[in-house]
Amino acid sequence: PSAKKYSAMAATTRAGFQRFVSPDHHGLFDVLDGSDGNDDYLRPNQIFAVSLPFSPLDSEVQQEVVAICARHLLTPFGLRSLDPASPDYRPHYQGDVWSRDSTYHQGTVWAWLLGHYALAEYRVSGDAAHALSRLEAMREHLGEAGLGTISEIFDGDAPHTPRGAPSQAWSVACILEAWWKLNRKNLFSSTKNIKITK
Repeated sequence: PSAKKYSAMAATTRAGFQRFVSPDHHGLFDVLDGSDGNDDYLRPNQIFAVSLPFSPLDSEVQQEVVAICARHLLTPFGLRSLDPASPDYRPHYQGDVWSRDSTYHQGTVWAWLLGHYALAEYRVSGDAAHALSRLEAMREHLGEAGLGTISEIFDGDAPHTPRGAPSQAWSVACILEAWWKLNRKNLFSSTKNIKITK
């Protein structure tokens, strides 16, 4: 296909994605056209629409998504899988297998999402140093559970006890990716005003 055809496909995709934008500025719907209509439970999936290299959202909606995730889902160790204000929220990942499995996506904090949040925050703010500061709690965590690594999940409520696998590859990978990208941005922004003299 030609560049013109790809441009048309991109425009169609962008227009279709607008259906996910909540009209009350409450971020993005998690599910469209479900058995109970559009699902407006506040969940972290929407952060990908801002963190990934190409966003289908305009800058105003990107800022809304990051702000609402910061207010309701962000913890020092990742994003909660559900807003604590939801009646289905479960603050602690504990109990028997059924209790734990049914809690996984009902408030549990996923560490790998912290990397995506930091990248999304950088995208809307342009402040790499501030976005990097979001990863700081992980430095201390490296000596708390699985030594030198990052846990899979944490409790939704403070003190956000680490749970699940003590060494989770996707947690490590996403935090490292964000740290690497943001460090490069931060280094570039701090050196671009340096004057070289002879």
